[in-house]
Amino acid sequence: MISPNPEMPPVLRIDNLAVAYKVRGGEVEAVQNVTFEIYRGETHAIVGESGCGKSTVAWAIVNFLGANGYVKRGSIKFQGQELVGRSGEDLRRLRGDQIAMVYQDPMQALNPSMLLGDQMKEVLTVHRGMSDEEAQERCVKMLERVYMPDPANVMQRYPHQISGGQQQRVVIAMALLNNPALLIMDEPTTALDVTVEAAVLDLIAELRRDFDTAIMFITHNLGVVARVANRVGVMYAGEMVERATVEQIYHHPQHPYTQGLMRCVPRLGADKSTSLLYPIRGRVPPPNNRPAGCIYHPRCDYARDRCREERPSLRQLPSGTLVRCHFSEEIDPALWKPSEELELPKAQAEAQDAEPILVVNNLKKYYPVSGSGLKDVLGLGRKRFVKALENVSFAVPKGKTLGVVGESGCGKSTLIKTLIGLEDATEGKAEFLGFDITGEIQQRDLRLIQEMQMVFQNPDSTMNPSYTIGQQIARPMLRFGTVPKDQVRSEVIRLLDAMRLGESYYDRLPRQLSGGEKQRVGIARALASRPDLVLCDEPVSALDVSVQAAILNLLMEVQHTLGTTLIFIAHDLSVVRFFSDYVAVMYLGQIVEIGPAEAIYSPPYHPYTEALLSAVPVPDPSVKVKHIRLEGTVPSAISPPSGCRFHTRCPRRSLLPDPEVCQSEPPWRSFGNQHRIYCHLSPETLSSFDPVMTTGR
Repeated sequence: MISPNPEMPPVLRIDNLAVAYKVRGGEVEAVQNVTFEIYRGETHAIVGESGCGKSTVAWAIVNFLGANGYVKRGSIKFQGQELVGRSGEDLRRLRGDQIAMVYQDPMQALNPSMLLGDQMKEVLTVHRGMSDEEAQERCVKMLERVYMPDPANVMQRYPHQISGGQQQRVVIAMALLNNPALLIMDEPTTALDVTVEAAVLDLIAELRRDFDTAIMFITHNLGVVARVANRVGVMYAGEMVERATVEQIYHHPQHPYTQGLMRCVPRLGADKSTSLLYPIRGRVPPPNNRPAGCIYHPRCDYARDRCREERPSLRQLPSGTLVRCHFSEEIDPALWKPSEELELPKAQAEAQDAEPILVVNNLKKYYPVSGSGLKDVLGLGRKRFVKALENVSFAVPKGKTLGVVGESGCGKSTLIKTLIGLEDATEGKAEFLGFDITGEIQQRDLRLIQEMQMVFQNPDSTMNPSYTIGQQIARPMLRFGTVPKDQVRSEVIRLLDAMRLGESYYDRLPRQLSGGEKQRVGIARALASRPDLVLCDEPVSALDVSVQAAILNLLMEVQHTLGTTLIFIAHDLSVVRFFSDYVAVMYLGQIVEIGPAEAIYSPPYHPYTEALLSAVPVPDPSVKVKHIRLEGTVPSAISPPSGCRFHTRCPRRSLLPDPEVCQSEPPWRSFGNQHRIYCHLSPETLSSFDPVMTTGR
C-alpha cells in the first residue's frame, strides 16, 4: 500500500507480529502475521469481530500482555526504535509520555480513590518534572481543550462524581498532556451516548489535525470508522486479512470477510420492510482450534479446495489494497446472493391497521429525593422529586415495533421499567390488552405478566450462573403453564433451534456461552411464555455487527411468525431506523417527536431530533452529515427548565420572533400520518430544515 506520507518514516511499524500465551500443555498464538504502519497525522482503524485479536495487538505495543503473554516473533518499531525486547523501565518511560492509551472503560484508567486533578498532574510531574502549580495550569487548559465544562472544579472531583462521557474526556486529556506521538484508542466510544460520542469523535479529528498525532483506533463500529479513519486494517482470527484506505474498504471491499461485515450494517434509508441484514454464518474460531489453509474458509461463501489446503499470504492488488485471499480478483460482491434461510419474510399486511395493544396517556414517574439537612431529617423541608417521566402518551399497534431514542437520563429505561412493573407509575394511565398496568406488580394479573416480557441490555445480570440454559428457558413455561410438563423440554429445544443455537445448548451453563449467545438465550426466555408484547432495553448495543445483525433478524422473524409487538430502545439511531415501524424521541422525561420511522428521519424534524441525527456515525464515508452539536449536558430532572425542556440547549431557538416563548409549554404540531412534533417553531419553519444527511456519491 502506498504511504500517505512517503517522505516521512512511520511513527509505528509492526512487521509479521505474532503474540502467544503460555497455557497448560503448551502455548496458543492469539495473533499471527500482523503487519501495518501508522504515520503522523493519520488515524489507522483496526476492525473485526470480538476474538479477532484487535486489543491484543494494542497490548503488545505497550507490553501489557500479562505474565503468560509474550511477543513470539516479529517486530514493533516506534519512531524507528525496536520495542520488542526492551526493558520494563525503558517501556515505562515511553508509556504515558510518547505513547498513550485510551481504554473502552475510562474507570480502568482512573483511580477511584484519587482526585482527578492529582491523577492528571502526576503525568506531568513524573514525565516532565513540572512543578505542581505549572502542572495544574496545564491540566486545566487541556480539560478546556476537550470541552470539559468547569474544568477547575472537575479537577477537585473524584471519578464517580462525573458522568461517563466526562470520565472519557478526562482520560483523553490525560493521554494528551505530554503530546504523545502515538495515541492508542481501544473502543473509546462504545458505551457513550450518540451526542457525547459525536463530540469525542470531533475531538479525535481535531487532535489529529492540531497535534499531528498518529492514532490507532480499535472498534467494531463501522460507522465510527467511516467518520474518523484514513486507513483501515481488517482483522480476523488473529490475522490481518485486508488493509486499504477507508474509501476502498467501504466502496470496494476485496476480502470476503470485509464484504460480510458490510452486509451486516443497516444502510442509509434502509428499513426492515424492504431489506434484510445478512450476518456472517458461524463464529470466529478460538486460537487453539483454527482451521488449516485459509483461516476464514469455514465461513466463506467462495471457499475452494485450495482455500482448505493452502494459507494465503497478504498481497497487494493493483488498486493498492492489501488482501489475504487466493481469489479476491475473481469475487464480485454485487453478485453475492443470500441463502434461502435469510430471504426477506413477506410483510404482514393484516398488522397494518391493527388495533393498539398498548395505550399510554399522560404517564408520569417521579422519584422522591431525600435531603440531608435538619429540616429534611425532621420532614419539614420542601419535597423534591426527580421527574423521570412527564406526560408521556403514545399507542403501539399490535404486531408493530416502537423505537425509543434519546440521550442517557432522558427516561427511556424508566418508561419500560414502569410498563413492565419494576417501577410504579406516579400518575397517568397505561392500558395493555385493555387492563390498567400502572399499579404495583404484585397486584397485576398473572395473564398480564405472561403476555408482557422483557429483554435486558446485559444478559449476565439476569441469568442465574448456577442453572443450565434449558432450565432457565423452561422456568417461564412451567410458571405460566404454556405447554404441558411432558412437552417442556421439546418446546425449549424448539426455541433454541429458533434462536440458531440448537439442542446442544440445553445443558450448558451461562459461562460457556459468548455474549451474543447469552443475548439469544435472553430472547428465548422472554418468548417462552408466548407474550404479546416484548420490551427490549438496548439488546444489541454491545454486540459485534454480525451478532447484532443475527439478533435483529431473529426479532424480525419472531415478530413475523408470532405477531409479537415490540418496544425497542437503542442509542444507535441507524439500527432504530432499520428495525422500527414507529419512533418516539425522548428528552428529559418527555416525548418531543413521535411518528412513523420514515417521517422521523426526514424533515420536518424537532430540533433535538435533528441534533441526534447529525451525531449518528454513518457507515459510509461518502455521506455528508450536517454538523450540529448540542452545548452543555442534559439539565437536572430534579429542576427541569420551564416550558420546553430543550430550550436551554436548542440550536434553533434564534429562529423564533420571541425566543422567550420557549419558557412556556409548546404546542403539538401535526404533520399528518400520526407524525407530531412538540415545539414552538411553526410548521413552515420546521418543514424548511435541510436534510441532515446527503450522499456525496
